Amino acid sequence: MADFNIAPTKPRKPSPVARKDADSENFPVASRLLPKHLRPHVMAFYRFVRLGDDIADDPDLEPETKLAYLEALERSLTTGQAKHAYLKPALDLRASLQATGVSDRHPRQVLRAFRRDAVGARCHSWSDLLLYCRFSANPVGRYLLDLHGEGVAAGPASDALCTALQVLNHLQDCRDDWTQLGRCYIPLVWFDDSAISVERLVETESDAKLRAIFDRTLEHTERLLERAAPLPGLIQHRGLRMEASVILSLAESLAQRLRTRDPLKKRVVLGTHHKLFATARGLARAIGSK
Repeated sequence: MADFNIAPTKPRKPSPVARKDADSENFPVASRLLPKHLRPHVMAFYRFVRLGDDIADDPDLEPETKLAYLEALERSLTTGQAKHAYLKPALDLRASLQATGVSDRHPRQVLRAFRRDAVGARCHSWSDLLLYCRFSANPVGRYLLDLHGEGVAAGPASDALCTALQVLNHLQDCRDDWTQLGRCYIPLVWFDDSAISVERLVETESDAKLRAIFDRTLEHTERLLERAAPLPGLIQHRGLRMEASVILSLAESLAQRLRTRDPLKKRVVLGTHHKLFATARGLARAIGSK
């Protein structure tokens, strides 16, 4: 006979895992352009950041739970101690940083942005978005520069490129970010300027006012890409210089495609032929920059 005084046991929620991998990213991660001995270190950084990003983006987790997971990630990174298997990327990155001598400042800065994501913070102005990208995106480029022994000269151009990549990704995902996570990275003040509600992001097709906001976002992004254009010529390491040039070229192509495609209808991506052409253009530019 059933004992109705005993509450049913709730199934334990699985530990967080990264839901994406490097092959699903817009831009190359640890490509063959980088030296073979450094690629595992790049992947260690990527897996740590990917896990943190997917924790912050998990629609099934409460903000408090997300923050607890992110805190555990940082604690494992800094102390080398982990009670749960899901924290292995933090231990792997810690070992990588110790082997290469690169500071843990970069991944810890990214976690700062993920904490902001976890509580659903929105970007109210362009400067607010730039501040967000300072922590969510720019540390990635700074890490790669440090890993390859580059100096500070390439830093500002790298920041401009990383911020541009982040904004392009936000524009690609603007509808899903709003409908699934209640987030908007496009400056909210721009919606006010156009006298429309951010709720319009639930639509499956842009009207003239939304299109104007997307174009305004792209105009600012294209200025960032102009500031990033000197980056390949500022990088001494040949492989990293070529990778940066390819990524810059891919970003320029994606920005152009977003000019003519509606991100509310369908996620705008580069097709295979677009990627091949942009890659070839980027390699040619890198060769000519030195």
